[in-house]
Amino acid sequence: MIVRDRPNGLQLFLLMRGSIMPRISRLLLINIALATVVTLSHGALFHTKITLTAIPFTLIGLPLAIFLGFRNTAAYDRYWEARKLWGELVLRSRNLARQCLCHIGPPPPSQPDLRQAMVRRAGAFCHALRLLLRDTRDTAPVQAALPAGEWAAVASSRNLPQALMMRMGADLAACQRAGQVDAQMVVQIDNTLSAMTAAAASCERIKSTPVPFSYTLLLHRTAYVYCFLLPFGLVDTLGFMTPVVVAVVAYTFFGLDALGDEIEEPFGLLPNDLPLDALCRHIDIQLLEALGETDLPAPLQPVDYCLM
Repeated sequence: MIVRDRPNGLQLFLLMRGSIMPRISRLLLINIALATVVTLSHGALFHTKITLTAIPFTLIGLPLAIFLGFRNTAAYDRYWEARKLWGELVLRSRNLARQCLCHIGPPPPSQPDLRQAMVRRAGAFCHALRLLLRDTRDTAPVQAALPAGEWAAVASSRNLPQALMMRMGADLAACQRAGQVDAQMVVQIDNTLSAMTAAAASCERIKSTPVPFSYTLLLHRTAYVYCFLLPFGLVDTLGFMTPVVVAVVAYTFFGLDALGDEIEEPFGLLPNDLPLDALCRHIDIQLLEALGETDLPAPLQPVDYCLM
């Protein structure tokens, strides 16, 4: 996620880091080069004048802009829903820590403290979900948050967050059998665990259900054809200003297209995707602080204005 102050003045035109320009720069330069060639040749291709008026571009440009805006709205809905789901995980993790530490009684001296194990496992659950959504294999944060010896029991699971949640339920049931928690509070804690499971399942739904490919492909093709044919329709009217106008229009269309590609998959590693690493670190800090630990990890900071 890009984190920086809003640009103003000359920064609006010169700012590169955090903008969509690096992704579309090559395509934009090709488009501008074509517009320059068309301008120098007055719209002739192999000594044949290609005559296009602005009317077709007017008719196509408005629907194209509307459809690009609609697609970006749909992509942002996915992005915002994903952010709300991770906000729910932050909230439920805090609630789980409070419920376990305040409403579950201490264990007998000879038994392990399942309260602390459940709180730490909540952090492991969030890290495991992050790994699942990003298809990454760095399980060190998960292993570090689990009680000793537990990683071997869940390492082979195909859905690690679900395996961890099953162990959370088993620990809650063990606390109930030991008389450490009353039945009413068991229901409350189980509701918290269910809400965390629901948030994880919703994240998996977003990841496994992309925007229909045919819709995206249609917009890609239309935007490219529109921008690459635009110089032929403007050169007779605008003359030497054709490359400038083409650059502005192409930047807008290519930029909207590329931005939609980024945010429609909010769990990735592109600059405008959600900062899952930072959110997991934030959850870790909250849970460790609830456990009374003082040696807390530092919050993640943006690198080159990008927070991962």
